[in-house]
Amino acid sequence: MMTTSYTSIHQYAEAYTTPESPLLAKINQETQAEVQGAHMIAGHLQGRILATFSHMIKPKRILEIGTYTGYSALCLAEGLDQNGILYTVDSDLSLYTRVKKYFEASDKADQIKYYIGQALEIIPQIHETFDLVFIDADKKNYANYYDLVVEKLSPDGFMIIDNVLWKGKVVGTEDQSLVDKQTQRIIDFNNKVQNDPRTTHVLFPIRDGLMVVRKK
Repeated sequence: MMTTSYTSIHQYAEAYTTPESPLLAKINQETQAEVQGAHMIAGHLQGRILATFSHMIKPKRILEIGTYTGYSALCLAEGLDQNGILYTVDSDLSLYTRVKKYFEASDKADQIKYYIGQALEIIPQIHETFDLVFIDADKKNYANYYDLVVEKLSPDGFMIIDNVLWKGKVVGTEDQSLVDKQTQRIIDFNNKVQNDPRTTHVLFPIRDGLMVVRKK
């Protein structure tokens, strides 16, 4: 039986993971110091996981729903095909100037298209088939994003959805009176993925949970 704390394991994993680039470290540090909701940043370990998936897939087209301060977008962009494009969408206009500056400082600047607005309105206007999709946005629309994007995935394309463990609240939910609305949304979403015959999936217990979905 494992008795070591999750925090200790996470710290050990980070210590034995390739370090952040100087730009990513700068984004991480500035986000923690200057931006509200800094816990939402992907961070070192999850960022390297996203980059690794991208390097393995070598996607020509990536879609990210939920840009925040741009950390995860730059991680995903690392594995882009030489002529690939990453589309990233966020609704927070207040972060636009900051994120644009980070993107322009990267060697992937010409391959990133950054949109501000409502993802459910913007994505139907992007006429692409995606090899890799990352969803880390408002939880109430997770099911809507999933349905919108799964049809845009290439055969054997991958979708990665963050926060599917929801701080562990999805576990031990037999007493429905104790389940808050946000937790129920995540439970419902996980059940939706579990019962979707169009895909296969695996839930990784990394940070707040990553659901990795492959389109058949």
